[in-house]
Parts: sequence; structure tokens; C-alpha cells
Amino acid sequence: MEIDDYEAYSDYNYTDFSNVTQYVEPVFQHKSLCLREVLCVSLLVVTVVIFLLGFCGNALVIWISGFKMKKTVNTTWYLSLAISDFVFCAFLPFSITNMVMEEWIFGRFMCKFASSVMFLNMFSSIFLLVIISVDRCVSVIFPVWAQNQRTVQKASVAVVLAWFLAVALSIPSVIFRDVGSHLGRAICFNNYTLNQHSHEIVAVCRFLAGFIGPLIVIVICYSIIILKLRMNRMTKSSKPFKVMTSLIAAFFICWLPYHVFVLLELNYQNYDHSILTTGLKVGTSVAAANSFLNPVLYVFMGNDFKQKFKSSLLSKMENAMADERRTTSRYLSRSSSMDGRASTHI
Repeated sequence: MEIDDYEAYSDYNYTDFSNVTQYVEPVFQHKSLCLREVLCVSLLVVTVVIFLLGFCGNALVIWISGFKMKKTVNTTWYLSLAISDFVFCAFLPFSITNMVMEEWIFGRFMCKFASSVMFLNMFSSIFLLVIISVDRCVSVIFPVWAQNQRTVQKASVAVVLAWFLAVALSIPSVIFRDVGSHLGRAICFNNYTLNQHSHEIVAVCRFLAGFIGPLIVIVICYSIIILKLRMNRMTKSSKPFKVMTSLIAAFFICWLPYHVFVLLELNYQNYDHSILTTGLKVGTSVAAANSFLNPVLYVFMGNDFKQKFKSSLLSKMENAMADERRTTSRYLSRSSSMDGRASTHI
């Protein structure tokens, strides 16, 4: 297969390089052309924006849900999703550097580890969304049982299990990700040459476990919830339902293009190579956008988060103003006392 620049760009791509050699010190220096290409510059700007918004936004959600809100089952879900997205965003500078330089400079370990973190984010997010959907469904069908049995401890156990499963499904990146040399530059790529079917197996398993399977479970859960709520007219507040629905919709909208082009790449000989190249680039960026959409949905759609955010900022301002008033009053009282002492001396 012909090798293009997008192979070194994406931390998600599956492309098999049969003609990439073991990395050696290049004979000539590779010159990056990214900043001269409109698509590359556009995706670079998008990725930087995703990093800034996602890193700060998820840090804010972690701060509010972890330290400012009462620990509940719902805040446990929010906190876990935010941690997953925060870790993902923390590793985006590696991809940004790789995009600008069009070369991987961080070595084999970080090639494997950074890619694993990307897939860890994908699987942990979707598994948490599945758990949330099942939790909502059970709460609606068995409200009395859920009120007695739905505890923070059990939610924490479910989150830990979801993370363990996500880690297990991220192991293929550790196995197949490698660093090689091509056209005088080091690239981080998927080396599927050990087994001729490993490419297909990994791609299909990730698609089924990270997209189709969870989609089926979530659709079933939300169909049951909608039917039950309509039959019993038991909607007290639609806000939590809207937040969770938006989170799930954002995840599938963001990840669908990526999975589509990954599956198309399995039969790359049947499609135009430039379409696959552009599709994988754009699909990867759209998938990364999910990491900053989640905190936006928390803050703008969740009443609890908005109230805590406002109250936290107001309390900070009030404390700062109070400190300033106390400092000013102390200064004035000290000045007046000095003036008093001066007048007695005179």
C-alpha cells in the first residue's frame, strides 16, 4: 500500500505498512509541509482548540463534581467521564507536535502509550455511557429497588470494572504500535505484519465493542425509558434525561465518521486513496472533539453544575472582596490610630 502523510498523523489509524523499515538515523533531514497545507493547518488549529477547551473544561468538571458537589451516583458518572476526557486531552500535545513536525520524536514507548490512552478514552467513555443508560433504565423500571440499592459504592465498583475492560481492549495498541523509518523520518504506526488477519480482527473488534454493541444496549435502555415515562407520566424533571441523551448523541456523532473510514480502510484497494486519507484525518479530529463537548454539555445543560459553578465563582469573588475590605479597614483603622497618636504628641 502507498504510504501517505496521514499515517503518521493519526493515533487511531490501522494502516499496515509493509514497506516501513526499522527506524535508523535518517540520511537526510525531513522537512515538514504541514503549515503549507490548508487541511493540515485547519486540523491543527482544531486540535489545539480541542486541547485547550477540553483540558480546561474537564479540569473544571473534575473540580466541581469531585470537590464542590455532594458525592452521589450521578456525580460519580460525571467525574469518571471527565477524568477519561481529561487524560485524553493531556496527551493531545503529542499528536499536535507530530502533526506540525510530521515526524514522531518521542520514542517507541510513548508511541505505544499515547495511542493506548486514546483508545482507553474511547472505550471508557462508551462503557460509562452504557452503565449510565442501564442505571437510568433500572431507576425508571424499578424505582423503589433503585432508591434502596443505588449507592455510590456500587457505582464506584461499576466504574472500576468499566475502566479495567477499557484497559484490556486498549492492549492491542501496546502490541501493534511501533516506530519505523520512512522517507528520512521516524513515524509511529500500526505494525500488523506479524499476522495477516490481525488488522481486520482489531478493527472489527473495536467497532463491535466500542460502537455497535454499546449502541444496541443504549438504544434498548432508552426505548424502555421513553415508553415507561410516557405510560406513567412520571417525568418530574427532564434535565438529567436531556443531559445524558446529549452526551450519548455527542459520542456517537463524533465517533461514527472515524469508525466508518476505519472499516473502509480494510478494503482500501476499492476506494480512492485521497478520500480515505482525508476521511481518516477529519474523522480523527471529530472523534477528539468529543472530549471537550462533554464538559460543555455538563455546564450548559446541567442545573446542578451551573449552580455550583456560579456559587463557586461568587464565593471566590466574595472572599476576595471581603479580604480586600478587611485589609482596607485594617489600614484605615491603623492610619487613624497613628493620626491619633501624632495629635497627642503635638
